[in-house]
Amino acid sequence: MNQWLDERLHISRLNDKFLRKAFPVHHSFFLGEITLFSLIILILTGILLALSYEPSNSMVVNSFDPGTSDAPNLIPAAYHSTLKINAAPFGDMLRRIHHWTANIMVAASVIHMMRIYFTGAFKKPREINWWIGMLLLIFAALTAVTGYVLPYDNYAYNTLKVIYSIAASIPWVGEWVAQAAFAGKFPGDGVIPRVYGYHIMLLPGILLALTAAHMLIMIKQKHTQPQYAKRIAYKKIVGVPLMTQQTPIMLMLALLFAGIIVLFSAFIPVHPVEYFGPPTTTPIENIKPDWYLLWVFGVLAIIPGFEFNFLGGNINSEFVGAILLPTLTLGLMFAVPMLDRSRENLYYAENPTNHPVRLGLGVAFMMLLAVWSVAGYKPELISAGILTTENANTVLWIATFLVPALSYFFVQAVVRGIRALREADERDRTIHAAHADD
Repeated sequence: MNQWLDERLHISRLNDKFLRKAFPVHHSFFLGEITLFSLIILILTGILLALSYEPSNSMVVNSFDPGTSDAPNLIPAAYHSTLKINAAPFGDMLRRIHHWTANIMVAASVIHMMRIYFTGAFKKPREINWWIGMLLLIFAALTAVTGYVLPYDNYAYNTLKVIYSIAASIPWVGEWVAQAAFAGKFPGDGVIPRVYGYHIMLLPGILLALTAAHMLIMIKQKHTQPQYAKRIAYKKIVGVPLMTQQTPIMLMLALLFAGIIVLFSAFIPVHPVEYFGPPTTTPIENIKPDWYLLWVFGVLAIIPGFEFNFLGGNINSEFVGAILLPTLTLGLMFAVPMLDRSRENLYYAENPTNHPVRLGLGVAFMMLLAVWSVAGYKPELISAGILTTENANTVLWIATFLVPALSYFFVQAVVRGIRALREADERDRTIHAAHADD
């Protein structure tokens, strides 16, 4: 049978070229695999949820509280189907697994990109995979956001209203972009079907295509090798073969990861749609996005309100804070490989402390996003008495510049200390070796 298949499908070539690919043995390389496992779990749980979800904001009678024949209790069909999913056996558990896996996927992607940056794995010839990884991170966040609003409770309704307003703030074409993206003026009858289409077809398709491209390029270019591989076999691929050793390791990791997700979901609930109720015109105070977009919300919270006309386009603080500054921030991340001046191909992961400027800038950038994320809690900081209404913006803007700068210089000081310790150890080894020769 094997010979018959091999004569037609050339399976032996597949085995020689791909299934025996060497994978480096290092725990940090599992971050990319966790992201992949998360995507698989999200697709499987998303299919099960889609079987019971009704993507419509048409009004239907609430079967849990129908009201009377004269005054029926009408709620959007999308919200009603979410209530029915929660009431079904293991329905709420399925939503929890889907929700927390999405958060873990974004978190694993962020940490994975941090590893790539700090070890220099974005350098030649892997610049393209860095850009693909950035696109994967962005579209993973967009997919999560679109799923966040599908329950169409009052919280999701207000979230959609904020997103529509941000899209409409784009100068010159904002209103057209917003209506094109959300099927008319908000809240229109087509908004939920449109977002549902994004969430289950367009964005997952983009994620799968980018993931396939990412993995094919990785297979073609090979992993960056850990430093220990240089001592074992210079410029040789050091690792374990995919089929016979790496695959069992991946399966064990996938089962362990799935078990942790289920355990986590069993004890930590998700967005309580029953608490917020169906959409109403009553706004929700201090509405916030998930953690991975909190930094954008923080910029909006501290940027002073302004508006002016430029060549017929309306430019306001909402556009600058929610679109322009985040675009510049992400653009800086995209530009990372182009800022590198090395011309040689990178084979081995670099020690971050050997590149203190890059390390310091990376930590400073992370602290900048952390400060902006804290700024997203400005109302809570004011109500807790930590800040006042008068000084909140001033303090947070000072922190925006001061904290990253201090972080950068702190990293440089730590690296100098590490280098001094290394040099002292090297001197001690040299002295001991000289005494041993004597």
